[in-house]
Amino acid sequence: MASYTVRVELHHAEYSHYDTLHKEMADRGLIRTIVSDSGTRYHLPWAEYNYIGDASRNSILQKTKDSVGVTGKSAAILVTESKGRAWEGLEKVL
Repeated sequence: MASYTVRVELHHAEYSHYDTLHKEMADRGLIRTIVSDSGTRYHLPWAEYNYIGDASRNSILQKTKDSVGVTGKSAAILVTESKGRAWEGLEKVL
């Protein structure tokens, strides 16, 4: 399975647009948390999403574009496939 990090920046958006984006992304399997090797779950930075599965980069990009479309805004989108991740300072999910 592949792992992806997706970054989205909505153009000229308000908080409510991001609320819509978060819901739409979650409905498409892109979540706002990441899990460490020890099983601890962490929140990703704002408007970053995690996907683990058998989808391609282009498929993930399309899922993201579809989610952005529901907000009525345009966006900058970056999809990065990962072979491993390291992080510091992310908040634990309680």
